Amino acid sequence: MARPAIQETTAPNISGDAFSYAPGIHMSLQGKGGVGKSLVASILAQYFMSGGREIACIDTDPVNRTLSQYKAVNASRLELLRNGNIDPRGFDVLMERLLTEDLTFVIDNGASTFLPLWSYVIENQVIDVLKKAGKNLYVHTVITGGQALLDTVNGFRSLAQSIEEQSIVLWINEYFGRVERDGKKFADMAAYTENTEKVFGSVHITQRNHDTFGRDVEEVISRKLTFEEAIREGGFSIMSKQRLRVVQRDLFEQLDSIGF
Repeated sequence: MARPAIQETTAPNISGDAFSYAPGIHMSLQGKGGVGKSLVASILAQYFMSGGREIACIDTDPVNRTLSQYKAVNASRLELLRNGNIDPRGFDVLMERLLTEDLTFVIDNGASTFLPLWSYVIENQVIDVLKKAGKNLYVHTVITGGQALLDTVNGFRSLAQSIEEQSIVLWINEYFGRVERDGKKFADMAAYTENTEKVFGSVHITQRNHDTFGRDVEEVISRKLTFEEAIREGGFSIMSKQRLRVVQRDLFEQLDSIGF
């Protein structure tokens, strides 16, 4: 299977040979807060719902319960705090669901639980346990431009170096600026070139006009609407709905090309 390339506007056309089409478990993980993890989780939920999949969304963030604010995706909350601290045994409850329910799962993980959850995954050999149960784990991580670029690149590197599987889905988020450093695009950075075999696919959140597309998407996010809700009944203008359709179609087509 050829290594996926980071493209400017579309995700690579990946055959999916490395993974069967077993029930998928999709975790949105990134150690840096405020870069779009919950947005990624909400897009994944919308995408699978549009394809008729039976999904279960889980919000594990004990501080900012963002995904659970999207009423349309009906996310449940995973309680992890005990006496003000993260209790790793709380992830046992999550694993029980992942292993016993035949659904497509979308899990939104907060920055505060990034290290505890990923340590749990590695220490308990969760990927192998899921694989033996016929379930595939996909780790979705955001790389963003602007001030958080280095933090998100390092977050990707730490994930990639801790696993052997080709299971990472990159979300190249240009909302805060181009994903470039010292004249290098992300595809040319050492963090990526040294770990391409861990990347299953990528989605490019393209930088668009902030005064039109940007404001429309911001309103959708602030109101915690799905694209379908906004387009159908969100009180947006005709052209705002058209721009939202463009964004939705672009993202969904990229996800189609990955082949979950």
